Amino acid sequence: MSRQYTDIQESPASDWSRRRGLVLFGFACLALALIGRAVQVQIINDKFYRNEGQQRQIRTVAIPASRGDLLDRHGDPLAISAPIPSLFGNPAELSAQPAKLRQAASLLGENPDKLEQRMARAASQGRVFAYIKRQVAPELVDRVMALDLKSLGVQSEYRRYYPSAGAASHVVGFTGIDETGREGLELAYDSWLSGKPGLRRILKDRKGREIAGMNVIDPAVPGKDLRLSIDRQLQYFANRALQEAVSENAAESGSIVIMDVKTGEVMAMVNYPTYNPNDVADRVGGRQRNRSLTDVFEPGSTMKPFTIAAALDSGKFKPEDIVYTSPGYYSIGKYVISDDGKDHGWLDLTGIVTKSSNVGISKVARQLEAEQMWSVFDSFGFGRPPGSEFPGEVDGYFNPPAVWHHIEQASVSYGYGISVSALQLVHAYAALANDGVMMPVSFLAQDSDTVPAGHSVIDEDIAHDVKRMLESVVIEGSGKQARIPGYRVAGKTGTSHRSQSGGYAEDRYVSVFAGFAPATNPQLAAVVVVHDPKNGKHFGGAVAAPVFAEVMSHGLRLEGVEPDDIDGSRDQVSVQFIPQQIDNGGRS
Repeated sequence: MSRQYTDIQESPASDWSRRRGLVLFGFACLALALIGRAVQVQIINDKFYRNEGQQRQIRTVAIPASRGDLLDRHGDPLAISAPIPSLFGNPAELSAQPAKLRQAASLLGENPDKLEQRMARAASQGRVFAYIKRQVAPELVDRVMALDLKSLGVQSEYRRYYPSAGAASHVVGFTGIDETGREGLELAYDSWLSGKPGLRRILKDRKGREIAGMNVIDPAVPGKDLRLSIDRQLQYFANRALQEAVSENAAESGSIVIMDVKTGEVMAMVNYPTYNPNDVADRVGGRQRNRSLTDVFEPGSTMKPFTIAAALDSGKFKPEDIVYTSPGYYSIGKYVISDDGKDHGWLDLTGIVTKSSNVGISKVARQLEAEQMWSVFDSFGFGRPPGSEFPGEVDGYFNPPAVWHHIEQASVSYGYGISVSALQLVHAYAALANDGVMMPVSFLAQDSDTVPAGHSVIDEDIAHDVKRMLESVVIEGSGKQARIPGYRVAGKTGTSHRSQSGGYAEDRYVSVFAGFAPATNPQLAAVVVVHDPKNGKHFGGAVAAPVFAEVMSHGLRLEGVEPDDIDGSRDQVSVQFIPQQIDNGGRS
């Protein structure tokens, strides 16, 4: 029996119906997926995606805080902060616009290749913020913004400005680009002057430009102003006088420090060469170093008054005691101490200071107990930091007597074998002028009710005797060029050879004058130091004393100090000593 097979074939209508079903099923699945995604985005993860969207438009940016001003004692500005724009952007987006980025670099005076590389490097590190250039002139900002660089923005910052330029640079110092103190009092009082930046939210468009300001999260707190003891005008006069002296004497450098005798306030502090803190390129070559308190020198004969103070304090000497200095030199072992070829014969203690006799002062020193002499020097601050809180201040060099060489007690008496800073020396002279009371050093202005108490370093009567001796130096000794018309001046010249490896340079000197005025009631003390004068003159009386006279005359006038020698009749020391020969211990 044969079977019959019948081929069953689907109709076209049935095939179309199946395919339509598959398509509809696919659309249904897609719709369900879209609905599910919408539920996930808008309901389940609504908060997350809302924040993500806001982060692409809303930014939290810093609100810069203004740094406090530095003012002089009268309220005149020495350092102020001014707002200035800075340019920034997203490194990745900026790198995607190389042509415009290079145009911006050219307008800003930057190297286009380096700016492009810097942005590419920042982008590769995943950074979303980078400065194009900080502290840009406003007219340049407008020209760069006109390039329409995507994500480029402008941020306001502050830039420090110093109205006195180089005249006060070593005292005031300077800040870095972030307005952080880097040198001087800007560094010493950085925490006081620095403000606290704030935070605020801003809304930006798709090109990264700010289109609306929003709420302040944390307000900026400005820094506090600081009133210094410096007198801006006196600082200017001192700077000009020192610059002229260094130039006239073809010297290497110089320093001046002026101090208020009654309060310990530093009224002026100048060094030359100086630098302009407004010019970043000028802060090179060590010119920013404040030599007045970071550099030391051997003070020469300006130390003799302190040896006399030690002698009077010992009880072994009186002002009228006399010392035999002929023939103008004597030996201690292989060392020869001399008076530069002069034979002064018999000298009382005033005469030793007035004539600046190395022979006389060293003979006095050798009759003192080493510990007692060292103690007096130590009480005047030699070998110890002045305590000014100024960055970099040094303590100088002054050996304790236990390690003194057999010649050292003699050499220290006339300023060799001891090193001091200009600030240390003026501080010591201010103590002599203040009846033996040493005031703390201060760079801050003191009100009458905030002046700290000083401490006595020498008996008042001894201080008076030494002051009269120092006045005789200006009247009839080597300090005649320190005279100031209308005022009685007391002070001491000093000249020392500069030290070098293995000894002292015979043709290189340090010229010094230290003193105070008016002698009857001292108000200001000053020290002038000129390093390595090469123009024929090198004695302190010829190089440093005239500078003292010029600057001190301005200081007395600015402070309104009454003259104490109006008729100019002061031509002799107002003290008479009855000479008494002393025992020189067999040393003549």
